[in-house]
Amino acid sequence: MLSCLLAAYSYPLTNIAGYIAKTNSSLSKKNNMTTKKQIGIWMDHSAAHLMELTNDVITTNIIESEFTHKVKEDSLNKSENLMHNKEQHLQHSYYKKIGEAIKDHQQVVLFGPTDAKTELFNLLKEDHHFENIEIDVEDTDKMTENQQHAFVKAHFQA
Repeated sequence: MLSCLLAAYSYPLTNIAGYIAKTNSSLSKKNNMTTKKQIGIWMDHSAAHLMELTNDVITTNIIESEFTHKVKEDSLNKSENLMHNKEQHLQHSYYKKIGEAIKDHQQVVLFGPTDAKTELFNLLKEDHHFENIEIDVEDTDKMTENQQHAFVKAHFQA
């Protein structure tokens, strides 16, 4: 008799535990689906500060252009044409690295004091890999790291 009672009580408990597990799993999937991957990029022609926003925490990475002042001087000493070709090649490589970092995000804000953000935006617009990504471009001055983080948080909370 006791084993029958235990069997009768264990079945509903198993069902309840299964229901709770399924509910938690579906809630976790739902939260993952609604969380957008967001990244803010403060950039100029020499460096890009990539700030990924996840649960109100910012993780920063920096991508630097290989077209440095020394490279410019070395190629300019050989010829101005060579310097411009080298600059275009290295800038394209720099923008491509940034584009690779953006690909798995849904929302992006490009900001900074130079035209670099607009140049990158125009390249991204032409590439169909970025057509489903919401990209905003904002003009800003030079900023400290804390100002950049505050800007990114404010942009995505708006």
